[in-house]
Amino acid sequence: MANYITKEGMSRLKKRMQQLIEERPSIIKQVVEAREMGDLSENAEYHAARERQRELENEYNRIKKKVETLQVINTANIPKDAVRFGARVTLRSQATMKTQKIHLVGADEVFESDDEFERTSILSPIGKAAIGKKIGEIFNVVAPIGNKKYEIIEIK
Repeated sequence: MANYITKEGMSRLKKRMQQLIEERPSIIKQVVEAREMGDLSENAEYHAARERQRELENEYNRIKKKVETLQVINTANIPKDAVRFGARVTLRSQATMKTQKIHLVGADEVFESDDEFERTSILSPIGKAAIGKKIGEIFNVVAPIGNKKYEIIEIK
């Protein structure tokens, strides 16, 4: 399965890359200032600044590599007749009859959101099981915490 991402998710990744680029000069300044303090073997400030610099560069390179391999999907063009990538789905648990709202997104964009839909990866057990299902269909989710059955109530 290709590594998909929504336009919103890609925008967030690129914004994070820009934040890291903007943070670089201050980290480099900290490294230079700490180096000027003298003996590097016992200079905790220098080692901490270098570690932060490594972390920043590693995060930037990791995100850059992901951005180069991710395929942006315009979810507005995807039919809503069945659960697909980018769908906002209302489910009902067959055990508790409680509803749950999920937004199926790529693995790289599962984060807290302000809307009522929980961002759920299409690679998660529930995401994999829901793909292709239609309104009214009941499906089984095989997960580490046990098997659960859900019904598709609504697809947006």
